[in-house]
Amino acid sequence: MAARQLAHPAFPDAVWQRERQRMVAAIKEANTQPGTLAQRAFAKAVYGAHPYGQEETEATLAAIAVTDMQALHRAAVLPCRAKVSIVGAQTRAQAEQLVTTLLAQLPAGDAKACAPLPPLPEVQALTAPSEQAIAFDSAQAHVFVGQPGYKRTDPDHFALTVGNYILGGGGFVSRLTTEVREKRGLSYSVYSYFAPARYAGAFTLGLQTRPDQAAQAVEVARKVVADFVAQGPTEAELQAAKDNLMGGFALRIDSNRELLGNVASMAWNGLPLDYLDTWTDHVAKVSLADVRAAFARKLQPERMATVVVGGQR
Repeated sequence: MAARQLAHPAFPDAVWQRERQRMVAAIKEANTQPGTLAQRAFAKAVYGAHPYGQEETEATLAAIAVTDMQALHRAAVLPCRAKVSIVGAQTRAQAEQLVTTLLAQLPAGDAKACAPLPPLPEVQALTAPSEQAIAFDSAQAHVFVGQPGYKRTDPDHFALTVGNYILGGGGFVSRLTTEVREKRGLSYSVYSYFAPARYAGAFTLGLQTRPDQAAQAVEVARKVVADFVAQGPTEAELQAAKDNLMGGFALRIDSNRELLGNVASMAWNGLPLDYLDTWTDHVAKVSLADVRAAFARKLQPERMATVVVGGQR
């Protein structure tokens, strides 16, 4: 049944009309949320015209017909492009048979049809800072600060992972939490993360605060990032971060769902097959110099985009 559905989807028009209405209703509801508006404005500020910054709208959904889906399926869904990840009680032979059966009804396609899909353009670096203040009648101002980050295959990945844990990814032990929440009480939660992908995904710093505190919160958060990029972490911060990440590694693969996500990421991003076996070794090798150099290469605090949504209209 799965093989048939994969190779010969019906794309019933009635189902698409129903799903489109559901999606439009969800978009309309999301448009009433300040967080949604902030995320959209931030994506446009970071990605510009790059496809990573595109979004679903009522207009884009209205432009899609069943014939468009059928044409895309015929052109793009081919066995030669499939990357199938399997986690479970399967031997190699059983897994290969399962995949063969799953893809058996798809057209094989010729060598030309199976050529790599056209690459997307690179995400362009920001050349100047930008600030947007969007009025919205809400109790909390939603703040995003950031820029394009790095590709998933970048050799700085582990240094950036460890460094961001110290900066804003480590919850209550991060520098951002210490400076923004603990010392000044400007926000209950403040965080930062990288979203590496096939192309440069965004570095994002996010928080919520009272609208009358937004300017101060942004100023403090920006300074924390700038200081971290300029000076890097301390030896104590680095060791604590590595200990926590390595000690918590088992939680990244403690269920079939978690393990499947990791294996699929390895396949999609072309990571080595021993990636999970060597993950903790890579983290353990990260040095202070590695973190400082990686952040200096990847982040430019003076050119980041800032979006604040909140305050009375």
